[in-house]
Amino acid sequence: MMNYTHKVQYYETDKMGITHHANYIHWMEEARVDMLEKMGWGYDRLESLGVSSPVIGLSCDYKASTTFGDEVEIEASIQEYKGIHLVVAYTMRRLRDGKTVLEGTSRHCFLGTDGKFLRLAKSFPDFDAALKAMASQQDQ
Repeated sequence: MMNYTHKVQYYETDKMGITHHANYIHWMEEARVDMLEKMGWGYDRLESLGVSSPVIGLSCDYKASTTFGDEVEIEASIQEYKGIHLVVAYTMRRLRDGKTVLEGTSRHCFLGTDGKFLRLAKSFPDFDAALKAMASQQDQ
């Protein structure tokens, strides 16, 4: 599990001063990109190797709101990894009070430059091993 902190910006809020729901999905991506970077497999590295990882599904359960200036700690972890598909789980908490504001997941696959599915164990065994190691940490 990796933690990432996002500070709510004014432009992310609506007329009532509440963070617009769509912004949480952006924060999920920020946390996922940060997690992969910390693992040594940032998107810039993956893309230079010809690997893309599109989002194929999202799930969000909104628990509480945030407002301008709130700092949100986002815990990102690998919930499931099966060689082709990856599920990343997110828990977002307001730092000022520890309140959970969102629980969600994003599902991804891995594609090569030809647009075909990649079996990471075969094509990128080091990346496959890193994802398996991270996933096994979550099982403990």
